[in-house]
Amino acid sequence: MRNFRSLFVALSLTAAYACVSAAQEASIPKVLQITREFIKPGKSGSAHDKTESAFVDAMTRAKWPTHYIGMTSLSGKSRALYLTSYPSFDAWQKDTEATAKNATLSAALDRAAMADGELLESIDQGVFYLREEMSMHPRPDLSQMRYMEVSVFHVRPGKEAQWAQVVKMAKAAYEKGIPDAHWGMFSELYGGDSGSYLLLSSHKALAEIDKGLLDNKQFIAAMGDDLKKFDELYAECCEASQSQLFAFSPRQSYVQDEWIKADPSFWKPRAAAPGKPSTEDKKPN
Repeated sequence: MRNFRSLFVALSLTAAYACVSAAQEASIPKVLQITREFIKPGKSGSAHDKTESAFVDAMTRAKWPTHYIGMTSLSGKSRALYLTSYPSFDAWQKDTEATAKNATLSAALDRAAMADGELLESIDQGVFYLREEMSMHPRPDLSQMRYMEVSVFHVRPGKEAQWAQVVKMAKAAYEKGIPDAHWGMFSELYGGDSGSYLLLSSHKALAEIDKGLLDNKQFIAAMGDDLKKFDELYAECCEASQSQLFAFSPRQSYVQDEWIKADPSFWKPRAAAPGKPSTEDKKPN
């Protein structure tokens, strides 16, 4: 199992978090809402793409201003994540109210939810708030990213100050030894255990994870004599951590037009042309 410093190094390079609303491109939004769907065995892949495309089609027809990114799991239990960001809780409320008032959109989303529900074991939601002081050069644009590492740290009750010190020391070491590192850190406000922190790290290619793992030596050198204190503080304040890997799913994402124009082959892939049935596949009369 990777220790904390190895985990942080692996997650640091080209890290970013999901700023997915066109109106929010110039700033870093504060509120991140994540919907998590657990898929029934045999119901992922194209089957889930099909039901999720109904949500995307409904939002597209309505020309809805709030966008989201869909991702599918490459590790752990089969599931999908949907990330939507807002500049504030007030903006989230206004978006929800506007959706409810749009009868056509609401009806289309309800129909899509019913069909999608047939493929799901369960669904839950979490609401996270950006911790700017614990983030390092977060990047709001994920249009060129293809993978996301999602890591959760569980901080023991009463150990928030120690956790803040751990992250502060990590940031200082990165600024010194790996200055091109980036990450966004969030604390979970609703939907999960208290003391949960989320670190999101995006990648253009999985080769970046290989490079991140090799940078552990630079991190250790930059930490210097503080390394022992760093490890002790982490052991004192963090009771558990977990990291999972996801792939961006263009068919399950509703992204802004700028993203599609920048890379239409990825964000708006053409549906596969239906093949002609062979005579061998025909049922006998």
